[in-house]
Amino acid sequence: MTSTPTREPDAAVLELEEDRGGFLRGLATSQITGPLAALVLAVVVFALTTSTFFNADNLSLIATQSVVVGTLALGQTLIILTAGIDLANGAIMVLGAVVIGKLATDGNALWALVVGALVCVAFGLLNGALISSFSLPPFIVTLGVLSVLSAVARLYTDSQSYPIDSDLLTILNQGPTVGGVTITYGVFLWVALTALLGYALTQTAWGVRVYAVGDNKRAAALTGIKVKRVLLSVYITAAVIYAFAAWQALGRTPTADPSGYSTANLDSITAVVIGGTSLFGGRGGVVGTFIGALIVTVLANGLTQAGIDSLYQQVATGVLVVIAVAVDHFVRTRQTR
Repeated sequence: MTSTPTREPDAAVLELEEDRGGFLRGLATSQITGPLAALVLAVVVFALTTSTFFNADNLSLIATQSVVVGTLALGQTLIILTAGIDLANGAIMVLGAVVIGKLATDGNALWALVVGALVCVAFGLLNGALISSFSLPPFIVTLGVLSVLSAVARLYTDSQSYPIDSDLLTILNQGPTVGGVTITYGVFLWVALTALLGYALTQTAWGVRVYAVGDNKRAAALTGIKVKRVLLSVYITAAVIYAFAAWQALGRTPTADPSGYSTANLDSITAVVIGGTSLFGGRGGVVGTFIGALIVTVLANGLTQAGIDSLYQQVATGVLVVIAVAVDHFVRTRQTR
């Protein structure tokens, strides 16, 4: 008579329980769990309390409304991860958009798109050079550039708007319809940029350096990281993303308006903070920012569907930002004890 083996099944069960425990602990400590839960809760509440939130047209609208600020927020995330901030990102995008719009009015749309992108990159390079080479505070530098570019955009266009009728410049507002929901190419681009940046931040040496610089610049320098070079690369990369946002903006509202997107900088910061990226640098990621941008849009859209005054929408968004910053400060304080 042979004895029944019991050790191996017991070990397997223990290993399975450890895996489950590890998964649950990982889920509980993940930085996107909170924002994702908030997004799901908001969708459920608005779907149950309004009759129009969950229809195909409104879902298409939410996706389209999220694209420009969501893309800007990706660049903002890179900068905030280095413990910086970019108050000029919306102004850089608007200047790029009006340059494209004005040049495309009487010229080649592709050439106008290239020049507009180069303008965005040039001002990202300027921000990065001032901040990395002279160790100037990002808040002050980008505030000054914001003021300059807001005026430059109006001077360049004589405060006029330029209608966009080029198929190339508006193509990002087109796309396939799936189940009644139209998914624009701008949304696909936003998702692709999020995936690309997520890979770069988590799977490359450059991403490791970005987090290290944001966590502690002095310690990063002592380990051999070229801090100034990393900062410059981050501001240039962010500016490239702003150029894509300018293209998306021209598709979203086919008019190059120098006074448009006046609060895009604050909206992008809101999406980053609600998405779980720390304003103190070194912690967070673009996936959380993607979710944060959706939360901001869903909240505004849902409250509108519910007939809530827009002023209360601003109050709700502001409260969310304060809660997110307070939670981040609490977590960071506990980690440093």
